[in-house]
Amino acid sequence: MRFDIISIFPEFFTGPLDYGIVRRAREAKLVETKVHDLRAFTHDRHKTVDDRPFGGGEGMVMKPEPLFEAVESLVGVSGTGADRLRAGTAIVLLSAAGRLFRQEAARRFAGLERMVLICGRYEGVDERVAEHLATDEISIGDFVLSGGELAAAMVLDAVTRLIPGALGNEDSAVNESFSEVEADSERARHGSTTLTRSAVFLGTNAQSNRAGPRGAASDHVPASSQESRVVNYGILDYPHYTRPPSFRGWEVPETLMSGNHEEIRRWRRNKAIEKTLRNRPELLDGAKLER
Repeated sequence: MRFDIISIFPEFFTGPLDYGIVRRAREAKLVETKVHDLRAFTHDRHKTVDDRPFGGGEGMVMKPEPLFEAVESLVGVSGTGADRLRAGTAIVLLSAAGRLFRQEAARRFAGLERMVLICGRYEGVDERVAEHLATDEISIGDFVLSGGELAAAMVLDAVTRLIPGALGNEDSAVNESFSEVEADSERARHGSTTLTRSAVFLGTNAQSNRAGPRGAASDHVPASSQESRVVNYGILDYPHYTRPPSFRGWEVPETLMSGNHEEIRRWRRNKAIEKTLRNRPELLDGAKLER
């Protein structure tokens, strides 16, 4: 199995890949690991991989172009996405807003031929990467890291040890924590929230992900973010977008370029709830959902 890791700090993986089961699996040629510097896929002299978020707000957002180019150069398919990949390949975005990584997911990944792990940084990754490039968006827990490198190392380790031959005793991967699949409990965790609940939380103010034609203010990013800031009280973060406003026909939502702080705040709130409902519905049980 091959692992490709995309990061702006490739040197980080010098240690984690050189010890224990991962090292032995590499030496036995059961797995192959390649680490790629995202900045190698930029085309400006500053090797820029991030830009300011549309709609204002703190931090910077990772741009879509270098990430698309990096993944497509690795898998050898132009215009790739979840619907264009050949069977046996997963493009995984490490994100605090993703589905919780569980042993069942590790088993699924261990049956693949290849995984590409995208390590996010800064405030987040342009949502078009999650929507149109990644096959999976996963989180390793209910906490926030400075970047996806630690998460990628953990996922790689968890998957590697499930590959036949990686462990000295194959029963070791069977008779251990989380080794038994409980389909009913998985369905209960991920599928118990109903459409009615979604309609109540999202209301009539939810905006479409796809924006209309770009207006005159399309490049405007409000200088102040206070009016459009959203406090999520334990639910997932809202989607982030940065330049370019149009990428391969996928537009930044028009609301984020409107300059209307109240509309932006409401859009972000609704999208945060929508993403939580999709990826981590159990978090909504104790969330404060007042607008």
